[in-house]
Amino acid sequence: MKFIAQSIPDVILLQPKVHGDERGYFVETFRQDLFEQAVGHPVAFVQDNESKSTRGVLRGLHYQLPPHAQSKLVRVISGAVLDIAVDIRIGSPTFGQHVAVELSEQNKHQLFVPRGFAHGFVVLTEVATFAYKVDNYYSPECDRGLAFDDGQLNIDWKIDKSKLQLSKKDTIQPAFSELNSGFDYQTNYYA
Repeated sequence: MKFIAQSIPDVILLQPKVHGDERGYFVETFRQDLFEQAVGHPVAFVQDNESKSTRGVLRGLHYQLPPHAQSKLVRVISGAVLDIAVDIRIGSPTFGQHVAVELSEQNKHQLFVPRGFAHGFVVLTEVATFAYKVDNYYSPECDRGLAFDDGQLNIDWKIDKSKLQLSKKDTIQPAFSELNSGFDYQTNYYA
């Protein structure tokens, strides 16, 4: 498995090795020792989640405040999505910048989205099944988000805004300028 730091180095793309022949394929999707070596600190995933969505469904941008912050390891089982991670760590040299990666059934890539990042994705195919691991449980009182279409973030979602499908929650998220993330770049949220 290859681990590739992105334009924001704490966000890591995982490219698993796919072993295939006429019968199908085999892929190792997660290995704790190699993963922790690549990210540089322990990450104890506690829950796996899965969602199925149709073309144009946009989920995000979401994050949880400390002390219930979450890291995510995301992948696509079927279909394709554009996956986004936005740096919301105050004081970070990449504060407000984002990483955009296409994850698909074909490429089998995964993205590690660490604590201190808002996360979202949009479905690019007719249907997509999205799966992810989290290292902290859902906390409604710490659940937060950002406006997916905030001009300051300048995210190209690759689908016309008129064709996006959002939850009510995601249509009323605050602007990036109103961010009070609770994340400080100098703080180690894995300690």
